[in-house]
Amino acid sequence: MKTDIEIAQEAVMKPVTEVAASLGIPEDALESYGRYKAKLSEPYLKELSGKPEGKLVLVTAINPTPAGEGKTTTSVGLGDALSRLGKKTVIALREPSLGPCFGVKGGAAGGGYAQVVPMEDLNLHFTGDFHAITSANNLLAAMLDNHIKQGNELNIDTKRIVWKRCEDMNDRALRNIVVGLGDAGDGVVREDHFAITVATEIMAIFCLAADMKDLKERLGRIIVAYDRDRKPVTAADLKAVGAMAALLKDAIKPNLVQTIEHTPVIVHGGPFANIAHGCNSVRATKAALALSEITVTEAGFGADLGAEKFLDIKCRAAGLHPDAVVLVATVRALKYNGGVPKSDLSAENLEALRKGIVNLGKHMENLKQYGVPVVVTLNAFVSDTQAEIDLVRAYCEERDCAFALSEVWEKGGAGGEALAKEVLKTLETKESHYAPLYGDDLSPKEKIEMVAERIYGADGVNFSQKALKELANAEKLGFSSFPVCMAKTQYSLSDDPALLGRPTGFRVEVRDVYVSAGAGFIVALCGTILTMPGLPKRPAAEGIDVDDDGRITGLF
Repeated sequence: MKTDIEIAQEAVMKPVTEVAASLGIPEDALESYGRYKAKLSEPYLKELSGKPEGKLVLVTAINPTPAGEGKTTTSVGLGDALSRLGKKTVIALREPSLGPCFGVKGGAAGGGYAQVVPMEDLNLHFTGDFHAITSANNLLAAMLDNHIKQGNELNIDTKRIVWKRCEDMNDRALRNIVVGLGDAGDGVVREDHFAITVATEIMAIFCLAADMKDLKERLGRIIVAYDRDRKPVTAADLKAVGAMAALLKDAIKPNLVQTIEHTPVIVHGGPFANIAHGCNSVRATKAALALSEITVTEAGFGADLGAEKFLDIKCRAAGLHPDAVVLVATVRALKYNGGVPKSDLSAENLEALRKGIVNLGKHMENLKQYGVPVVVTLNAFVSDTQAEIDLVRAYCEERDCAFALSEVWEKGGAGGEALAKEVLKTLETKESHYAPLYGDDLSPKEKIEMVAERIYGADGVNFSQKALKELANAEKLGFSSFPVCMAKTQYSLSDDPALLGRPTGFRVEVRDVYVSAGAGFIVALCGTILTMPGLPKRPAAEGIDVDDDGRITGLF
């Protein structure tokens, strides 16, 4: 059996100018990065603004397991299938982070014959967007420390600095560090921290900004520290906004690539969904909507994280109105939720499937709370039996939820036609009455409680004293109307990764809260979640290499 990277490397790609031409994009609207990658120019993006928009389909999934769910693979295969059925389709995805590529999760280009290409480029440096975000973030950190060293005119309290440095790599040794050691000229000694780039506020701002003007306004609102009177100090106070924007001026243009079957893909931004808001950029999604009849996009991890944030943060901020949601599951993952160890998932086990399918059921219920029609798709594995597939189909139909089998990993777009037809039927026959879960008028504490109780199924929330103090401060500073961005484990509906299936009788532990004033949301850190992941005992990086001809191996 061929690996994902072998399949991708055998793909015959079209020049990006041809991919663009299929959408009516002129060549002079492209800023090319070689033959197969390009950015959409700023003047062209302005031309697209205000054009009629197509339908928006969100792809999400059940909670991830070691067995894999194939959310991106499904997104790509669905887009290819819709193209095969004659629909003008654009897929809008996030850019992969280097951390998972070299860690345990792998990249984010899809899999099998449903992939985005050039796969190696996408999963590694791509067009340099993440490097620009990292640089902008760390420029602000450098200017902050320099300001303190040069006299501290803003009266910053060095014990209340909240801005972290970052890099796009899993490096647990940088979570908590001390800076300023050495001679007097080396700065002020203080505790500091690193986050992974995809968890930073710059990444969130990058993905939510409408244009350069909006980007600069959001950058200016970033709170980097508090002064000795407990008043916020911002990036604008440090006069850092112009230089940060200069570093981001090319990065904020969305990137155009293609699938193996040449369906256009706009890839831009990449916040994690467990520690950030988990959606590609608003600019990419709106460009895709203006260029297509149907835009297929995805949100990170399970529907309790990425989809909730797509529906409660991104859609609210950008005025998006999703028309349908595709919820991805696998028989293997559902059996894992039913207590079957990873080594035994290939064997038929209807009892475990019945036990674990409640995880799917909870996600179905959650999505219906937003008023958007839902289609469940089962991402097929060769080990799935007909009895297992029939059980899942019957479970969905009993709950008045559309169902389709997906075989896109093995067959590409052809294997996604059944799903595509079900999605088209849903778009044609069911109206979307999208509304966010909560209104702006609730307090941040009430919003956190509502997500925990109605989405996770918790009995309530336990707030640490620190979290309560920060919530009170956020309200005092005028941020009460902000939505909340919940940072928690992706492996469970709860904040405990060991609680699989549909846990009950638990309370969510919120240990800390902070305001992302530029992004426009309040982050709640739940359980033991960290904003800088670590590498596993045997990182994927150990298996990656380059041969004498420059051909990458082992990336998947």
